[in-house]
Amino acid sequence: MIATELVDTAWTSATYVADALAPILAAEPAPSGFNTEGVVSFLASNVAPILLAVLGVIFIGRASKGEISKVLTSSAIAIVGLAFIAGAATLFFVGDYLINLIFE
Repeated sequence: MIATELVDTAWTSATYVADALAPILAAEPAPSGFNTEGVVSFLASNVAPILLAVLGVIFIGRASKGEISKVLTSSAIAIVGLAFIAGAATLFFVGDYLINLIFE
C-alpha cells in the first residue's frame, strides 16, 4: 500500500514536471543573425530620398544666390557619390552570386 502511494505521488510529480518542461523543450530555436536585407531596404526606401531632397534644397538655394560653379561642383560630387552607392548595391548581388556558386 505504501509503495503504491509512493509510486502514484512520484508519477504525479513527474507528470507536472513533464508538462512544465514540454513547451520549453518543444520551442522553436530563436533566430540568429542580423537581417541585412531589411536594413538595406530601409536605408534605400527612407534615408536615401530624404538625403537627396536635402541636397536638392541646398543646390536650389545656391543657384538662387548665383553660385552656379559651386552648384555644378556639388552636383558632380553628388552624382559620383550616387555611382558609388549603386556600385555598392551591385556588390550585394555579386557577393550573393559568388556565395551560391561556391557553397552549392
